[in-house]
Amino acid sequence: MRVTFLLPCYPVAPTGGFRAVYEYANHLVSRGHEVAVVHARATRHTPQSKASGMIDLARRAKKRLAEFVREPAIDWQWIDHRVRLLFVPDDDPRSLPDGDAVFATSWQTVSCILEAAFEKGAKCYLLQHYETWEAPKEVIDATWRTPLHKVAIARWLVDIGKGLGCREVTYIPYGMDHARYTLSSPIENRACRVAMMFSHMSFKRSADGIAAMELARSRHPELTAILFGTPRRPNELADWIEYHQNPPQDFIVGNIYNGSSIFVCPSLSEGFFLPGAEAACCGCAVVSTDNGGTREYIEHGVTGLLSPPGNPEALARNICRLLEDEPLRRSLAAACNAYVSRLSWVESSLHLEQFIVNAVNRRDVPERRPQPA
Repeated sequence: MRVTFLLPCYPVAPTGGFRAVYEYANHLVSRGHEVAVVHARATRHTPQSKASGMIDLARRAKKRLAEFVREPAIDWQWIDHRVRLLFVPDDDPRSLPDGDAVFATSWQTVSCILEAAFEKGAKCYLLQHYETWEAPKEVIDATWRTPLHKVAIARWLVDIGKGLGCREVTYIPYGMDHARYTLSSPIENRACRVAMMFSHMSFKRSADGIAAMELARSRHPELTAILFGTPRRPNELADWIEYHQNPPQDFIVGNIYNGSSIFVCPSLSEGFFLPGAEAACCGCAVVSTDNGGTREYIEHGVTGLLSPPGNPEALARNICRLLEDEPLRRSLAAACNAYVSRLSWVESSLHLEQFIVNAVNRRDVPERRPQPA
């Protein structure tokens, strides 16, 4: 089959949604399919559509400017040479190659897929998040209600689809790259160190994570922390918090994930949250807010600890709970490691392949165009 994915911008830095698309593309071409990933430098609907604070707007504008002036480069993800990478000026449907199936991968790309000619393929929608931080809720909901074949990466997204009256939403979770994210340091006897991914995006609530770490350190002065992310080191970080900007994946795996005992996720909402699952693959116990996505691999008290979003004090209590109960930390880390070991991109891509076959077979008959008199 010929499969196309449409992404909403050029890649500037590692992004979970982009990584998932590239992983699917790699596995589909390995199974003999022709895959194209189309990157639109600009879309007709942009993240700035939703009113936000001046700082958020400035950061988004800076990101969009970087996307316009920077040459496309994807050095943070391995992509099979058989995957066709296309970088186009905008999301004009005519930029999409003809094929058997074509995927929207974010709310901004839905209109292009809807307008695409029949020859572009069965129209599908890869639901990776409920993106209400980027546009008004009614705009996002409208994209969900479109007559596209929908596949969601998390159960909570399937539930939203049902609530919106979507005809059918197929559930296929993300996989894991177990060749890369491996347990190289024993879960036992790890350093008293917490790790976290830092982001300026408001819904990520990195400030809550930092506040929780500071509260935990006030009770455990021996605690250290290591953060990583695409922005430069934030000025507000205390000296005892180590920070790495755009570290290579090998460093994240070997030094951050395998070198920490706890991984923290403070987000208000997550589609799936790959970094938490990656950290669990490498032996971290995960302390997270109950943000939807981390429930794909965290059951409170069984494979990790959850707390209400927007509550740094509750997040800090869970960090301290693991610092003060080493058997519990080891038990949760081992249980989550065992659970995420069952997540596989091979398995997920097989399910996606079947989803595509079903979408192609159920394709609506195209409308007949009026014949000239």
